[in-house]
Amino acid sequence: MAPVDVENMTMVKEFIILGLSDNPQLQVPLFLVFLLIYLITLLGNLVLITVTRADPRLHTPMYFFLSNLSLTDICCTCTITPKLLQIFISGDKTISYAGCLVQLHFFIGFACVEIFLLTAMAYDRYAAVCHPLRYSLIMNRRVCVLLAAASWISGFIPSEMITASVTRLSFCASNVIDHIFCELMPLLKLSCTDTAITQSLVFVAASLMTMPAFLVIIISYVYIISAILRIRSAEGKRKAFSTCSSHLTVVSIYCLSLFCMYLLPSSAYSQEQGKILSVLYTTLTPMLNPLIYSLRNKEVKNAVRKSLVKFRLLCE
Repeated sequence: MAPVDVENMTMVKEFIILGLSDNPQLQVPLFLVFLLIYLITLLGNLVLITVTRADPRLHTPMYFFLSNLSLTDICCTCTITPKLLQIFISGDKTISYAGCLVQLHFFIGFACVEIFLLTAMAYDRYAAVCHPLRYSLIMNRRVCVLLAAASWISGFIPSEMITASVTRLSFCASNVIDHIFCELMPLLKLSCTDTAITQSLVFVAASLMTMPAFLVIIISYVYIISAILRIRSAEGKRKAFSTCSSHLTVVSIYCLSLFCMYLLPSSAYSQEQGKILSVLYTTLTPMLNPLIYSLRNKEVKNAVRKSLVKFRLLCE
């Protein structure tokens, strides 16, 4: 590839995010759909956080991590969706260079935090199912706080590295991002300088941080399933599996979509596939998480029902 004379080219100061569709007739319906998803996401996760904090019966490690997961989902969707809604309703598709980097930085950070929290939750379920007699000692409050803090801090390490690498790239040709937000892969395609270092950082971050986390989840569930199969009573198996099925569902949806996005060869990447996957892990998954945990968990449903009764009594 011939070297690019960056000095004699005009640097990009803003980007244009195309969004999901250029069809003017689809903008209002898309705005309404994503607004509904956004409101359900905020409401569902806020309710889950409030209920788990208000009900003493839910002051357990599982719900502590679930509250952190809900907070991460709120932060992630607030990083992406407001700008997307603006694109739909106003047609203003521009985002400043700094705004694009901020969006990229926080998205990567919150995505990594979510993976680490899901890993901590898998370890918590492993301790609960495989070591029930020592569970309170293994997952004491100090351990839970340390795992949550480590998830939040470690999650932004790859984000800092990748964002810093992107700031060293030059964007001097097209400024049109064919995506729903400032996603890394389509952003790299616009660079007129060599992106090998940035792509290597992405691979290293995925290989050394997120992939081991995913392996911990898999290994935990191998032990969990083995322990469940050894339970003799059908009722015992059902209860044990019900405590893990919600988490396993969320992990499957979230991690597999990220895996397809970032770890598949670049030759297999397409813009349309990228848009669909990004909608899945930036908007749909944060909306589905509280629904999955509440609909499949009797304790959460009872706590929500109890809170609604209290709220109704206060209103009367």
